[in-house]
Amino acid sequence: MLNRFAQDYLHTLETTAFRPRPRVSGRLASYDGLLMEAVGLTLPVGTVCSVGDQVEAEVIGFRNGRTLMMNLGGPAALLPHAPVRPLGEPGEAEVGAAMLGRVVDGAGAPIDGLGPIRGAGRWPLAGRMQSPLDRGRVLAPLDVGVRAINGLLTVGQGQRVGIMAGSGVGKSVLLGMMVKAAAADVIVIGLIGERSREVADFLETKVAGEARARSVVVAVPANHSPVLRIRGALRATAIAEAFRDEGRKVLLIIDSLTRVAHAGREIGLALGEPASARGYPPSAIAMLPNLIERAGTDVHSGGSITAIYTVLADGDDGNDPVVDSARSILDGHIVLSRALAEQAVYPAIDVSKSVSRVMNDIVPVEHQRAARALRRHLATYEENRDLVLMGAYRSGSDARIDDAIAYHPAIIEYVRQDTHQSVALDEAAAELIGVFGD
Repeated sequence: MLNRFAQDYLHTLETTAFRPRPRVSGRLASYDGLLMEAVGLTLPVGTVCSVGDQVEAEVIGFRNGRTLMMNLGGPAALLPHAPVRPLGEPGEAEVGAAMLGRVVDGAGAPIDGLGPIRGAGRWPLAGRMQSPLDRGRVLAPLDVGVRAINGLLTVGQGQRVGIMAGSGVGKSVLLGMMVKAAAADVIVIGLIGERSREVADFLETKVAGEARARSVVVAVPANHSPVLRIRGALRATAIAEAFRDEGRKVLLIIDSLTRVAHAGREIGLALGEPASARGYPPSAIAMLPNLIERAGTDVHSGGSITAIYTVLADGDDGNDPVVDSARSILDGHIVLSRALAEQAVYPAIDVSKSVSRVMNDIVPVEHQRAARALRRHLATYEENRDLVLMGAYRSGSDARIDDAIAYHPAIIEYVRQDTHQSVALDEAAAELIGVFGD
């Protein structure tokens, strides 16, 4: 009897899929407060490791036979030769309907006090490589509820747009207006590198009510590790990709792209990469196209990711490396003017410096003509503004200048919009054509 039991038990062990695996472990060899070096283990880039008992770090590279890691948390009381163990394979994000209405951090952990996220799917943080032919054209407009954008800078489903401005000009307020009114199935918001107070304010005032139920927020404030800030942007994009794969219309907002570049700069400089353009190493700027190009329309699922990235122009410099690089990759840019903000014109959109590269493909001809007429009057007024203000111009000398002066108050009123007001796309187009049409 006993022999028969032993034979059956041993046969059961032989047929199981269990294979013993050695536990991989290394030792901490160096730590300067940001960058860690470990010896005794070989892991792929992106792997999250446990250092000591409580500290987590991510593998970011290799040097001279050592594994380089960056701390994912704050200051760590680590000792030399602390054990380093991998926690899991690199790079997957929780995605799907279970994420709707939730707020997570850069590591994917919920921070909204609503308990764990159950039933979520998985998607690679770095996305899934697509052929350029898998991307569809932008052929349908997206209503964002802002009159000046709907009428003069019409956004299309699957377009990538940048909101470019210096600090304190109203980027976040404009984003809030668009979140409330956007005609999208899902809204994914990445608050990357912003102030913690601003994160709480954005959630309570701009992603409230009905918008909260169809939104996913990834919040990584400025005091978090640069690795977590980059992971936050990748995680928000991965969540949006998964919804697009389901055929949904997704609005992806990253605030801000510049903070992502700053995080890349910190990592690049810590690795010893030489600084090139105003302190940015090449890898920090090269990272931006990899992130932006993941948005767009999928011809197979029919879903789309309309992406809006805020870009902070340091010192109001329109030629900042991040601003210049983003402008060359995006399908359009909205420039906010500090001069207009000082005149209490909100949103402070500088129409003459802003452009939507897909507008002519998605709006009727009469809408295009009216938008061009407004731009023409605005350009004429700006060219002759000094003459008019000095009194050097006499009315009747030039019909174009007379028209520009007459239309200028209407242009300012068209751009100006109350924060709590929403203007539909059809309404914005009808108003534009009624005033500036043929």
